[in-house]
Amino acid sequence: MLLTDRSLTKNSNISPKLHHIRPEIYFLADSLGALLSAFLLGVVLVHFDGFFGMPKKVLYPLALVAVLCCLNTLLCFLLVQQRWRPFLKVISVANILYCFVTIGLVFRFYAELTWAGVTYFALEILVIVLLSALEWRKAGRFNRHNET
Repeated sequence: MLLTDRSLTKNSNISPKLHHIRPEIYFLADSLGALLSAFLLGVVLVHFDGFFGMPKKVLYPLALVAVLCCLNTLLCFLLVQQRWRPFLKVISVANILYCFVTIGLVFRFYAELTWAGVTYFALEILVIVLLSALEWRKAGRFNRHNET
């Protein structure tokens, strides 16, 4: 079953509900999240740039990065069956790097951002950091002999 993983030990520090989630689900969740970010950044925030305050010249490249991340994690979801741990770690690190870039852009354009823009980017960063932490933790749960 896609959502369960019986190879984890019972002594896990991961919440019991998250403990059994298969790695494929992390790839899928990351891909769908990146797709949502791409849509929000490249369509919604661009269309309402006055309401959010982030310049379009910044939103389009961020949306493009989100599309590339979406495609990458979707390919991992579809193709990676074994040896998934390094892929999940790379995706986790890429997400954190994206957050650092976004934080830098928020500071750079802070004077132009509205409360809605700051709120959007703060929530996006929060969600990405939480997902990245879960991905990193999941990738670290296995040794090379247990990867499935």
